[in-house]
Amino acid sequence: MKYFKLPDLGEGLPEAEIVEWMINEGDAVTTDQILATVETAKAIIEIPSPQDGVIAHLFGQAGDTIHTGEPLLEFAGEEDDSGTVVGELKKTSEATTEDHFFIGAAPSTQAHSQKMTPAVRSLANRLNVDTDNLQGSGGNGQLTPEDIERRARTDRTHGKAEPLRGVRKQMARNMARAHAEVVPVTLNEDVDIHDWEANEDVTIRLIHAISAGCKAEPALNTWFDGQQLARRVLSQINLGVAVDTEQGLFVPVVRDIGNRSLSDIRDGLNQLRQDVINRTIPPSELQGGTITLSNFGTIAGRYASPIVVPPTVAILGAGVIREQVVPVAGEIAIRRILPLSLSFDHRATTGGEAARFMRAVIDDLARESIS
Repeated sequence: MKYFKLPDLGEGLPEAEIVEWMINEGDAVTTDQILATVETAKAIIEIPSPQDGVIAHLFGQAGDTIHTGEPLLEFAGEEDDSGTVVGELKKTSEATTEDHFFIGAAPSTQAHSQKMTPAVRSLANRLNVDTDNLQGSGGNGQLTPEDIERRARTDRTHGKAEPLRGVRKQMARNMARAHAEVVPVTLNEDVDIHDWEANEDVTIRLIHAISAGCKAEPALNTWFDGQQLARRVLSQINLGVAVDTEQGLFVPVVRDIGNRSLSDIRDGLNQLRQDVINRTIPPSELQGGTITLSNFGTIAGRYASPIVVPPTVAILGAGVIREQVVPVAGEIAIRRILPLSLSFDHRATTGGEAARFMRAVIDDLARESIS
């Protein structure tokens, strides 16, 4: 092949950001030699060479975003493989290295689709203004000198905006999609866990309770297609567990929680967390969740309105466990209380179904022991 395109890195991963090139233009490489490391919304991935050859050109620099199917690099001395190239190669006798890209397939941070005159572009370069994603106020969205100067003043006053990348960018997209599609409702409730055995594993208790909730009310363990207005009630419970990291929010999936031992679930959860921290988690382990748990109470917060991300229809949030004065058998007592917040998509789930799920979760959590 002449042009090596960014390969498909897995379902739901349409792009990757170049972290580091492991080779340079002019280098001879061998099959399976690592060419670059890239960061997706899921993990950091190494890209191996598909063949032996000499690198003629690298498309993009560290920090650039490349979409699946866009050219990543060019091999020297190869025939033009037009059947595997996205778009058409821009051909001109005066073409320079900077001109040498595929129309419609340049790295996202290098593609300049904004309309502007040469003078405005020169002003942007002089003022060090990044015009990517800058909205123009002129006719037909054209960038004006005022747009450039306004952005330059903002940059001087507040510093340059840091573009979202990798995990945070994907999280922003998922949240925007959820906001646009889901009709959310949140139920809040408390559960008395004062009678738990000492040193109970809170996360495992929550996972066990979610399993009990899904078995009592399967409508919460569902995928919903908002376009087709169709739902798929699932028999296997694959729990997405929200994990907070410096890079952003990850949601690895613990498979089949309804049919595994508690010790096996804990071992699997520990491994997933470690893989997330090390950024070695396979993309497949972040896909296929059917319901989600957010144990934000390990940090702070009593109640919340957790975000339901399609195609799932429900997420259970657990807040900070606290001591609270409550009536017990007609007497005043101080008990340990766990606050819960259940968000569900009202397009696919009724209030009664959500309440029955919550009731089953509370009943399971109120038990002294599940061993």
